[in-house]
This record gives sequence, C-alpha cells and structure tokens, in this order.
Amino acid sequence: MKIEQIYTGCLAEAAYYVESNGEVAIIDPLREVSAYLKKAEKAGAKIKYIFETHFHADFVSGHLDLSVQSGAPIVYGPTAQTSFPAHIAIDGEVFELGAITITVLHTPGHTNESVTYLLKDQSGKPYCIFTGDTLFIGDVGRPDLVQQGALTMEDMAGTLYDSLHNKILTLPDEVLVYPAHGAGSACGKHMSKETFDTLGHQKEVNYALKAANKAEFIKEVTSGILPPPQYFAKNAAMNKNGYESVDQVYEKGLKPLDAAEFEAQANHTGALLLDTRDPQVFAAGFIPSSINIGLSGQFAPWVGALITDLKQPLLLICEPGKEQEAITRLARVGYDSTIGYLDGGIQTWIDAGKETETIASVSAADFELLYDENPEINVLDVRKPGEYATEHLDFSLPMALDYINDWTPEIKKDQTYYIHCAGGYRSMIAASILKARGVENVIDIAGGYGALKNSTLAKA
Repeated sequence: MKIEQIYTGCLAEAAYYVESNGEVAIIDPLREVSAYLKKAEKAGAKIKYIFETHFHADFVSGHLDLSVQSGAPIVYGPTAQTSFPAHIAIDGEVFELGAITITVLHTPGHTNESVTYLLKDQSGKPYCIFTGDTLFIGDVGRPDLVQQGALTMEDMAGTLYDSLHNKILTLPDEVLVYPAHGAGSACGKHMSKETFDTLGHQKEVNYALKAANKAEFIKEVTSGILPPPQYFAKNAAMNKNGYESVDQVYEKGLKPLDAAEFEAQANHTGALLLDTRDPQVFAAGFIPSSINIGLSGQFAPWVGALITDLKQPLLLICEPGKEQEAITRLARVGYDSTIGYLDGGIQTWIDAGKETETIASVSAADFELLYDENPEINVLDVRKPGEYATEHLDFSLPMALDYINDWTPEIKKDQTYYIHCAGGYRSMIAASILKARGVENVIDIAGGYGALKNSTLAKA
C-alpha cells in the first residue's frame, strides 16, 4: 500500500495518490492531471477511482480531465448532483482497491454532499481517513458556504457536529487524518501548518473537537468567520457543472506576443494586464495600468479574491519561462481566459521604447522621519482584519486588500498614500491596483509591518 500526499502550497491544498496491488485512487485532484497519470504509469498501475470529498469552492478540481484520460469513474458522496457522469455513492458504500478498501462516510456540514473516505488496510484495520473539508488539522470546515432555504450557518454547524461525533470521532485514535487543506486556506480559520496527524492527537488539541456540547461547538465554529472570497461559489459551480479541458486553456493562453501585438490586444480586447513578477521587481518598471500579483506568493487565491469576473480576458507579463506556470495556477481557480503573454517579458516592452511606470518605496526608518514631519500622512494597512486587530500603527487606516474593490471609492486620487502589509507582497498588489485606477501617488513601505513594528511608531 502506498499513500502519497501531494501538497500545493499556493492553494494550501492536498490531493492524494493511493495505490495497492497495481490499482490507484486519486482523491481531490488538482486541475492539471498529468502528474497523476505519469505517477501511475511509472508504477505500472491503473487509476481505478477518482474520489471527490465534496464540490470544492476554493479550486477547480481535475476530475473531468482525469476521468477522460484514465477511464476511471468520478465518485461523489450522497446527495451530490452533477451535470456529468458520476457515481453517487451511498453512505457506507465500500470500494475495493487492490488489497485495501475505501469506505464512504457521509459527513455533511461543510457542504451537504461532503464525505470522509475511510481507508482500511489489507487486514481490514482502519488506517486513515481522507476528510476533505470536514476535519482539518487544528480546525473543522466552515459551515457558512452552503445555506439553502431555511437552513442557516448555525444549522450547518450543528450538522457538522453530528457528522464529526457520529462518523469520525468514533474511529480509533491511531487513525491518521489526511485533510484537503492546511494553513493559509480560506476554508477554515485556525488550520495548522501540519498537513496530517492522528485522530487521537486532534481530539486533544483541535479547539472544535474539544467543545463540551453541540451548542458550544456551534458558537465556536461560527464566530470570527470572514466572508468567503467572491470566487468560491463560482468554482463550486464549475466543479458541479463542468469546464473546458486544461489543454484548451493552454492552447488559448500560451501565445507569445511582441510589444506591438501585446499593446494591440490590450487596446482591442479590454484585457486586464496581469504582471506576475516579484513585487519589488515590478515596482522598478511596469506597463501602465498593469496590476501585480506575484507568482512568489499565494497567487491563485489573490487572483480569485480580486478579479471578480472569471471570464475577464487576461494578458500576462511574466519572468521569461514562467508563462505556463502562471496559466496553470490561474486555471486552478477557474480563470481560463488568458489570451497571450508578452514574449521576452518586460524587457521586450522596454526595448520597443514603450512607456513604463514605477512605484516608489520607502524604508521603515525613512518613513519614521516622514511621519515626524507630517503626522497627517495617509497610511493604509492592507493586512487582514485579524492581523490589524492584533497590532497596528495607531494612525493607520485598516483597508484589507481582500476588500479593495469595496473601499477604493473612498480613496482621493489627488492625495499621497503610504501602503504596507506584513512583508510587502500584498501592499504591492494594492499599490498597483490603486495606480491602475488613477491614484498616482502611492508609496510602498518596504518590509511592511515586519519592519515597522520595530520602529518607535509602533511603540508609541
């Protein structure tokens, strides 16, 4: 028996490759599926099942392409309804995989169709559970994403409590827990950086599992939940109703354009210019009206949070050689409308004599001097509300990047704004968006709050 967790840091997502006696199951696959096919081929094994724990909201799964290319059926839990062929399992249904079995445990609460897959080894002993978004390491799934009819978030939380206590916590303590996500995912609020654990240890340390009763559990898991990113419902719909092959997405997007062609496409298509270079490299010179979301950070989730139209045409400016990676990571969250990229990157634009812009940066030390001279300075803290609440500069304005599309109208285009996040990644995204929307004087505070918190300004 072989179990491999395939973890993707950008999405904080875990897919699983399970193999026994030449038969393979893939659990919660990512959009691009070639790695799973190659892995099975190298092992001389055949993919027998594609198991989905639920309709994912934070990424587009690869179940459709993988099923077409492998011939394996797609398995969902009870109550799931799809517009494509799928095996809708019943609670307790057992699937044989080589010498092991995988049992469906219906565990609604995060979503109605959510399931946990219980793997029993060749001796029939419970070995591990693939919990999807039902149980995380340190947390449980958020109960606010699927509210239908008279059902409330509290109702779903109560259902989740029953699922956990009736189906999961009754299993042996030594059973391993393999969730679909880890720290950084918006699918929970207290997820650990660890990506697996024993069930017994989770009973000891997971705040939600330690709740004394259902009422306390409901209160714990429904408090402090931030609104879900706007793309969640759209990705869930794609996973339920289908989408085009990722190969078609590559065919549309991997089109090299020279500077003139790139400019013409930008003018004629209304495409958004997305620069995926590192923040400080972007700041040193970029195409006017382009926005920066760097591949070096949580690229896909930020695209999903900030670009509200999945069908928005995109033109890419990347470090040469990074174009396919960018298109892949866009497709993972449903952005399938890349129409080309600047061949040779920003240097091609510069060599053609085209105009570029810059975003100024100031060190924390120099910012202190500026504040001493002008205490009325405008400072935007674009970290998340929880980060701001923990510690911040008293005179800074809480303007979380997540909601920039809501608060941009409050910004006065004729004023100067100093922007910071924790380290510099998010502040450059915000600065680039404001710049593209006509706010000329935006200045990034280098090092973000990580540098500012050591200054006298934070200690005042």
